[in-house]
Amino acid sequence: MTGPRRLYAAGAIALAAMPLAMALASRSSPLVVGLAALLFLAGRCLEDARAVGAALTRPLTTAAGWTALAFLAWCGLTLAWSPFPALSLRVAGEFVPALIAAYLLACLAPGRLPPFAAALGAGMVVLAGLTIAIGLATGLPVQRALGQRVAEFVFNRPALTLAIVAGPLALVLWRQGRRVLALTALAFAALGVLRSVSGAAALGLFAGAGLFGLARLVSAKLAVGVAGLGVALAVALAPVEGDLLNRFMPEAAHARLVQSSSRARVAIARSFGAAVAADPWRGAGFGTSARFAEAPVAGRIEPEMRTLLAVGHPHNSVLQIWAELGLVGAILASSVLMLTLGALPGAASADRATALGLIAAAAAIAFVEHNAWAAWWTAGLGAAITWLREAGASTSASSDGTTT
Repeated sequence: MTGPRRLYAAGAIALAAMPLAMALASRSSPLVVGLAALLFLAGRCLEDARAVGAALTRPLTTAAGWTALAFLAWCGLTLAWSPFPALSLRVAGEFVPALIAAYLLACLAPGRLPPFAAALGAGMVVLAGLTIAIGLATGLPVQRALGQRVAEFVFNRPALTLAIVAGPLALVLWRQGRRVLALTALAFAALGVLRSVSGAAALGLFAGAGLFGLARLVSAKLAVGVAGLGVALAVALAPVEGDLLNRFMPEAAHARLVQSSSRARVAIARSFGAAVAADPWRGAGFGTSARFAEAPVAGRIEPEMRTLLAVGHPHNSVLQIWAELGLVGAILASSVLMLTLGALPGAASADRATALGLIAAAAAIAFVEHNAWAAWWTAGLGAAITWLREAGASTSASSDGTTT
């Protein structure tokens, strides 16, 4: 085995191991994805150093690429008026390395993954799903033995990771003719997601599966149009989400979602929505959510709305973008997604459906869950996109005709 192939094999093992690594250590994906990215970068440099630059810059020359760069530039520009520059730089210091690693991996690994990678990844997904299900059923013995926090939500991040990674990985396996293994990976990913206490992970699973199924049944334009409408509504309604839910969400729904703290989430969304209304144009500055209650904009809203600004983030990534980056940030972020969707009608049917499923799952999760700049989430998305691009780069024959 040559030097590049050894590096590719090691990088593939790291990529495949990520779901299990997350189940054992719920913030480990940036480290694992970063290691995989460095291994593939080293391998590609040994194989053909001159081609690496082209592989990394080609995606940035598209309309979506330029818009993504504009969004990142705006994120950096907002540091100029951030009331907490040290905090903004610390958040950037966590987000940017994870973003770079995810980008390197998604650009350099597809087409270089060895044949065993997808099967190993499926095995890791199975083990991750079992780790979550068995751990919760037996009272978290591993966490107790290691002296870690003993709480059911310790598996939320691994479950969210499974919800976005399993579909693209299954497509790679399907393309390889390993259909039973593909379905097994999906089944155990669903087991981990549904056995966890993460309502966001379950929402992402159902949203992704639903749009995947729709995309396989209807025309490409209709499926992409539905996804685009969902993105547009998510962005447009994020600042008023709290007020809408406060007015129209029935008590019976709150009672069923008591474990998800739905009342508190509605109150948090109302508070951050009020902050957006007070400064809708430029936002408070990148990464300021952790101290939003101390930001100048907080002083311009009603006192009773300020308390929940101290929770750290609004549990809605779109609303967080509005609050931190303002209208400009929201337009640029939504434009990236719209341009990405616009490129999908020309893709092969299974690739398009899986990509739409990934977008739906990620968007549904982001609309109700974590910090927008969370490194573990960014790394997980990078792994999912890598598997999706590997499926597109695969030369294996597809017996269901999806390569046409």
